[in-house]
Amino acid sequence: MAKKLSITLKRSMIGCNEVQRVTLRTLGLKKREKTVVHQDNPAIRGMIAKVKHLVDVTEVDE
Repeated sequence: MAKKLSITLKRSMIGCNEVQRVTLRTLGLKKREKTVVHQDNPAIRGMIAKVKHLVDVTEVDE
């Protein structure tokens, strides 16, 4: 089974720079408290690292 990551936007995008806003939109996060599920791979991990102060990440087995 492939591991997946559940990513939840915990803080607002207000006050973030444009690079962080684009990263959040690319992850599929537009509103606060929205949760998306992505495959666990280095590209997604890199995006999470850019916005780690805004999101909450948990591993999901599916």
